Amino acid sequence: MTAFTESDVEDAALGWLKASGWRIAHGPDLAPDMPGAERVDYGEVVLAQRLRDALACLNPELPTEALDDAFRKLTRPEGADSIQRNRALHRLLVDGVTVEYRDAEGAIRGAQARVIDFDDPDQNDWLAVNQFTVVEHKHTRQADVVLFVNGLPLAVLELKNAASEEATIWTAFQQLQTYKAEVPTLFAANAVLVVSDGVAARAGTLTAGREWFKPWRTISGEGLADAHTPELQVVIEGLLAPRRFLALVRDFIVFEDDDGGHIAKKMAGYHQFHAVRVAVDETLRAAELARADRVADGDGRFEAGSRPGGKPGDRRVGVVWHTQGSGKSLTMAFYAGRIVREPAMGNPTLVVLTDRNDLDDQLFSTFSRCAELLRQPPVQAASRSHLRELLAVEAGGVVFTTIQKFFPEEKGDRHPVLSERRNIVVIADEAYRSQYDFIDGFARHMRDALPYASFIGFSGTPIELADANTRAVFGDYISVYDVQRAVEDGATVPIYYESRLAKLALDEAERPKIDPDFEEATEGEEVERKERLKTKWAQLEAVVGAEKRLALVAQDIVEHFEKRLEALDGKAMVVCMSRRICVALYDEIARLRPGWASDEDQAGAVKVVMTGSASDPTDWQRHIRNKPRREVLAKRFRDPADPLRVVLVRDMWLTGFDAPSLHTMYVDKPMRGHGLMQAIARVNRVFRDKPGGLVVDYLGLAHELKAALATYTESGGTGKTALDQDEAVAVMQEKYEVCCGLFHGFDRTRWTTGTPAERLALLPAAQEHVLRQENGKERCVRAVRELSQAFALAVPHEGALRIRDEVAFFQAVQAVLAKRAPGEARPEEELDHAVRQIISRAVAPEGVLDIFAAAGLHKPDISILSDEFLAEVRDMPQRNLAVELLQKLLKGEIGTRRRKNVVRARSFAEMLEQTIRRYQNRAIEAAQVIEELIQLAKDMREASARGERLGLTEDELAFYDALETNDSAVKVLGDETLRGIARELVETVRGNVTIDWTLRENVRAQLRVLVKRVLRRHGYPPDKQEKATQTVLEQAALLSAEWVSG
Repeated sequence: MTAFTESDVEDAALGWLKASGWRIAHGPDLAPDMPGAERVDYGEVVLAQRLRDALACLNPELPTEALDDAFRKLTRPEGADSIQRNRALHRLLVDGVTVEYRDAEGAIRGAQARVIDFDDPDQNDWLAVNQFTVVEHKHTRQADVVLFVNGLPLAVLELKNAASEEATIWTAFQQLQTYKAEVPTLFAANAVLVVSDGVAARAGTLTAGREWFKPWRTISGEGLADAHTPELQVVIEGLLAPRRFLALVRDFIVFEDDDGGHIAKKMAGYHQFHAVRVAVDETLRAAELARADRVADGDGRFEAGSRPGGKPGDRRVGVVWHTQGSGKSLTMAFYAGRIVREPAMGNPTLVVLTDRNDLDDQLFSTFSRCAELLRQPPVQAASRSHLRELLAVEAGGVVFTTIQKFFPEEKGDRHPVLSERRNIVVIADEAYRSQYDFIDGFARHMRDALPYASFIGFSGTPIELADANTRAVFGDYISVYDVQRAVEDGATVPIYYESRLAKLALDEAERPKIDPDFEEATEGEEVERKERLKTKWAQLEAVVGAEKRLALVAQDIVEHFEKRLEALDGKAMVVCMSRRICVALYDEIARLRPGWASDEDQAGAVKVVMTGSASDPTDWQRHIRNKPRREVLAKRFRDPADPLRVVLVRDMWLTGFDAPSLHTMYVDKPMRGHGLMQAIARVNRVFRDKPGGLVVDYLGLAHELKAALATYTESGGTGKTALDQDEAVAVMQEKYEVCCGLFHGFDRTRWTTGTPAERLALLPAAQEHVLRQENGKERCVRAVRELSQAFALAVPHEGALRIRDEVAFFQAVQAVLAKRAPGEARPEEELDHAVRQIISRAVAPEGVLDIFAAAGLHKPDISILSDEFLAEVRDMPQRNLAVELLQKLLKGEIGTRRRKNVVRARSFAEMLEQTIRRYQNRAIEAAQVIEELIQLAKDMREASARGERLGLTEDELAFYDALETNDSAVKVLGDETLRGIARELVETVRGNVTIDWTLRENVRAQLRVLVKRVLRRHGYPPDKQEKATQTVLEQAALLSAEWVSG
């Protein structure tokens, strides 16, 4: 049977790349000293001649000195670190390189040298190179596939073998992190990174963490790729095909500076990429501005039941409904950047609309961070007159405003015409608000002011079927990305819902009664509410904010959240009905947990976030902050490491605010419809391995949630917007029973009743119990991991708290089973977990000790494995655990040796494998296995001392072992001669290996000749020379990596 290898995955990738329009080359063929060399040395990552040729071809009017200047700037980018250099190079790729030169008259002229032809892919040089070796700072690394456009390395693909259990996409991801640290120049121009095991595949950027490497699910954009198509093929054909790859580089990559001076490089997901491409086409249709240079590439729409395509010139572009948390603000920015650049639009003006000041600020800051993409800084309209001034220009501009600034001074007046241009696009965020009516609402005044503008809406929630106004203004859906799709893609996490009404132990008369017709109270409405509703609001507010009730709510929130924190690291938001209640609830929480409170902005674990004025009560004033101070709190709350854990809000931060580590929302305010959906989506952001968000309801909003869900499914959305927490509990129960099954018949009562020492003593016996079972270790590690995630979602449901101690026990056993021996390879990159181990207080505070301490042994150093230690292991009462410990130790040591001495490591590995196989098949007893493993450990210890005894260095010993495998050679030549051959081989091989000699047939052939010559000269048996040469070269391949970089 032919084994499936990593090179098979590589060959498949190259085949798909070739079919997509890339030319293929073998890395060693381009290497220095080869006939087809394209590199001066291995430190050079740009294919210099290809870049020079492309610059000359794309800029025929520029003289040589200008092209040389462009080449220099591209190969020596500016920037203090790798991400800054990457950003600088990205701008040069997209905008061209600014160069200066003297014309025939001697005058200095400036020009932009084009680096890539974005409009005609065929004018560029497309080259995919496999096994591309790079040397930097004594590190030698080999990338599986590098994609060069005009000689610049714009993409790196790291591939693993799908048939190997250890080789996953995450080991590939980890390898890329190593490459980025050790050979950073390879990534200076990088646009995208891809990791794949041939089946699964993920794409991400240079700064993306593991959770932001996402699948690419579509090829043409018209629908999801067939589930049976390998994900690697979908990424190559759907993202890396030349035309789409150029679109990604030019329009769908953005660099964002966060508050801490860090740069995050982001790229569009497939839903954003195709939504924007459709939106651009629909904008041209709606504005009746045709595009002359259109090249067909499918319709490019990924959606679930959209109906785009209105009449030409109807000024209704459509609505993009992408579920909250899936990057809607960024999609808007990508669209704005793309439409600004569209030649047919003739330098358009974009008006970005929101209906609240804090939303306007949030969206404006997102766009400001994307100013490079927009090719201009956005401007915020400060007043009605400023807005009119901004829109009176002849062209250009990205203007932010709230809807209210479009209302005339007097109700019933007509808004004056501001511009009759057709190339104005109004981009509305959350396109469903009640102001969009044609009688005396936003739509009418907007149309009066900008009669020929086109309108596009972006929404995180669907438009209600009865909402004819929104459709009349914007048209129908042009792209849909629903909850189910977002959760499956890992763009968001699921939201769970828990009602805590019953937990408050209030009399019926004290419980708030919410009128189903009662509207949500937004900040504006609370001030302007009609008198009749004001009284209803006041009555409800008085009941919700009653002192006795708030004391109970505060107590419940504190206890609930502390239990949540034990299982899941993160933050909480409490939504209150009024500012008065925010302050009163804060005081209650501070009374219960004085250490949480502080009046300093930079200190404290709980804060109220609200606006106010000097006329507000005195005890509110410490909570009223201006915009810069609120921004300090926002920065603290977004930082997962900051001690600010809980915020109380009325309306602030309920829409458009992102804090990914926020996992629990306590709702104590009547909300419904879009407002409710927007608010609860604050907890659905992706953060490390956070399994989901939880919405805790103190007012009985289940009815409103159901109504919102009905709107959602009527609109063609799939997946539940909020799952009942009972579902999480049911999953947890199922996983718990699996774990209980693994420990059936094992008495673990001492875990809850015993002293810390007794509990620790329980662990070796528990491991022994698991290891006795078939595949026990793997089953236990997997089952407990799944239980931990389900438990984190279910806490603090009483069903979860009931099994808390048992979960801690299962986690303790899993932790010691999953520990690696020294030197053993990590099976997978370990995340900075959000899901916490809830190891109980009674166990050592740092959690479970290492595997040896848990078994009552001192941790050994295998290289000096003492007889005392081996005797201790031999006497352990837990026989299966003893086998497990010895196996781990020996595996780790063999792994270390394999990097040095292939022959010895192979023979030890075979011996270990045979012994363990016989043990697993129950052919021999644990006691006998222990004896055999102890003997193997002694043999390995003995092998380490042989070099000294023979007077050979470590390298020479490795070659000596390669020759000594042949018994007849030892008999014929004797020990002395073999040692001489070993020394000469080290000298010969060391003097002749180059960096990627293992991939270059000519160098390998030459080395084979040299090795055989040495063997022949010393009289090595002819019939054994071929095999010996093979082994020597294999050994040389291991050692040469150190020699070359050394």
